[in-house]
Amino acid sequence: MRTTTPAPSVPSASTTRSDVAALVTRYGLGVTSGLIPMNAVGIRVARGLVATIMGALGSTPRGTTVSAVRTPVRGEWVLGPDVSYGRRAIYYVHGSAYVICSARTHRSLAARLSAATGLPVFVVDYRLAPEHPFPCAATDVAAGLDWLLTQGYTADDVVIAGDSAGGHLIADLLLHRAETDRDQPAAAVLFSPLIDLTFALAAQQERIRRDPAISAAAAKRLVDQYTQGVDPAHPRLRLDVRRADRLPPFLIQAGGAEMLSADARHLDAELRSHGGDSTLEIWPGLMHVFQALPRLAPEADGALLRVRDFLAALESAPTHTDSEVS
Repeated sequence: MRTTTPAPSVPSASTTRSDVAALVTRYGLGVTSGLIPMNAVGIRVARGLVATIMGALGSTPRGTTVSAVRTPVRGEWVLGPDVSYGRRAIYYVHGSAYVICSARTHRSLAARLSAATGLPVFVVDYRLAPEHPFPCAATDVAAGLDWLLTQGYTADDVVIAGDSAGGHLIADLLLHRAETDRDQPAAAVLFSPLIDLTFALAAQQERIRRDPAISAAAAKRLVDQYTQGVDPAHPRLRLDVRRADRLPPFLIQAGGAEMLSADARHLDAELRSHGGDSTLEIWPGLMHVFQALPRLAPEADGALLRVRDFLAALESAPTHTDSEVS
């Protein structure tokens, strides 16, 4: 994937390939995910299954370099081919219900995101539930950004990106920084963000179109491993975006076939209604975090090129001072 490749438009309709992929996924992963029990053995099975899928359907560009970080935070730097460290970086928060994934499972996506944008990507390896329940993941994600800001980056040198439950962790982190008047990253890029941890929005969307990968009930059982015993109205879980005007610009991408398209639409609407800056893209017929699965969804690379152009437009936009001078 060359960074000079023009970014495509968001498709207006699903393709035959995406429809077939959704059908195959529904009768494969969709059936299996509903049968996995939420116990220690079931969680190990789920982690292994998702890691296998991410490995088989991802694609790491040749020439990618990876450097592990073990202290004071855990994670890894992922640099796509010909990408070097510079003034700017991406801080990536992976998803998968706070329970399943890791920096390693998301290495391919991070490498392709780095290749598309030309930026190094630091993927934080936060602690997983049920071994480490709320608020461990949120604590680790905040610590990861704080650490990054000691590595020569200022907040506006950093783009924060993530997928699925990582979207909730990012929104929580940015809202907390807004409450405490801390500097914000330059932008937030969310792939298929989970926002409503009760899955009420997802269940409504499920009645319109069934998610091919997992049901709302099964996904909630996973997330409950992280939030068990915590009031769903807790302000770190039920996000209040009334201070959206203090948040950075958002780019939100979701697949039209997934139940979390409802969460993506909800977050976009909330940000806009409270003075925030949000760009929403719903890609017809595509599944949850399709950007990570280029062998299943060829549109994945095009979506990352649109991330590149979104960030480039922000970088080249005139500052307030520039506009005064002109």
